[in-house]
Amino acid sequence: MNKKITLLLLLIGSIQITFASELDHGIIELGKIYRNYNFQNNPNELVFKKMDAISTSELEKTKLFIRECISPKNKLTSEVFLKLPDEQTLLNLYLIMKVNANVRQKEPKDNSELLSDWRTKNVRRYELIENYYSMVFAGIGNKNQPFNLSDTNFIIDNYNLVDDTEKGIFFLSAMNLCYYQIWGYMNVVKPPNYKKAKASIDKYPKFNGQEYYKYLSFGFADFEMQIEKDKEVESYKNYFINRFYKTLIYHHQCLNQKRKTKTEAENLTLSSILMEKNYYEYSKNQEYLNGLFRTVKMD
Repeated sequence: MNKKITLLLLLIGSIQITFASELDHGIIELGKIYRNYNFQNNPNELVFKKMDAISTSELEKTKLFIRECISPKNKLTSEVFLKLPDEQTLLNLYLIMKVNANVRQKEPKDNSELLSDWRTKNVRRYELIENYYSMVFAGIGNKNQPFNLSDTNFIIDNYNLVDDTEKGIFFLSAMNLCYYQIWGYMNVVKPPNYKKAKASIDKYPKFNGQEYYKYLSFGFADFEMQIEKDKEVESYKNYFINRFYKTLIYHHQCLNQKRKTKTEAENLTLSSILMEKNYYEYSKNQEYLNGLFRTVKMD
């Protein structure tokens, strides 16, 4: 009897090891595929056949998402991809991005060992969600050119987000993509190309039926995570609300260039967190914000 129990336990252990090995193999393959085709390069049918050959059932939803991320003219703005997936898929995608980062290194670690190490860590749900929406909006930006989300309306309550922090992550992830669309026009060229920056801002999406700058729900609970490579963990809100303030400031500067748009500039100020002094601590441009506040008060 004891021998039968021992053999059964050995069999179960063997099955579990085989399953874990197949799951990790699939994650590693998807991580490599994502690394090769998430930006400029586009996959061919051989790539999709390689993905189809990954037969682990726990990766089916993951494969569909990765396929969409690497496909040109994808449908990542559709609700099916904007809705938060299950916890297993969130974790799979988080690990895929760890493989993606690893294989970019000059001397990458062994991917199997990398996954084993990450599986011992307690990654918070907020980090998994941030990773997911970073992938969503990277896929939208990289594979749908030229950038134009002017006809897109994100209804945040429809995406399986359970609290204000998760909703904030969605919004700030979307706005991070928008920030990158104008950063070069405002920082690389001298003087700034306000005309092109404003043309890009006109292509920003709406959120809950309103212009992006009217989103005011930033009182959500903060958390810490590693945001930039080789840096320590830091406040999520400090990093991304600062970027959002930069976007608002760039928008304000564009509108303030011409007399005929100064009324729009004032409306932007009065309708956004440019006037919310209790959030100024998140911005590295407080001198500009305080000057703007005084100007509006005097008019």
